[in-house]
Amino acid sequence: MSDTRNAPNPDMLRSPLSRARGLGSARAGSTHWWAQRMTAMALVPLTLWFIFSALRGLIGASREEIVVWLSAPVPLVLMLALILATFHHLHLGLQVVIEDYVHDHARKLAAVLVMKAACVLLALACAVSVLRLGL
Repeated sequence: MSDTRNAPNPDMLRSPLSRARGLGSARAGSTHWWAQRMTAMALVPLTLWFIFSALRGLIGASREEIVVWLSAPVPLVLMLALILATFHHLHLGLQVVIEDYVHDHARKLAAVLVMKAACVLLALACAVSVLRLGL
């Protein structure tokens, strides 16, 4: 039988400030980590679908042929899902890089805000372009 009386208490490894706040490492970043994994998992089939579609019939196609292909509901929805998942995944990854390597708080905040704005604007530009072709 194991003796649990001598087992170290996990709280003794935490700083007094973290014990007072009630925060641990898993409570701050787990949502971000899961979002990165979910977008990565969504991007695998969406990217494979796009590559397969491009190789199968879109290479060398005229604008009119692409409009006909994109005006069908399934390709239009999948293309929009690919755009949204790509830019959300990009945003999550770049945010981690900025938070890890920019140490000045003001610069970090400015970089994250600029990056988020750029991701949103580029995603909107792509979505509008696809919608203009598909609708």
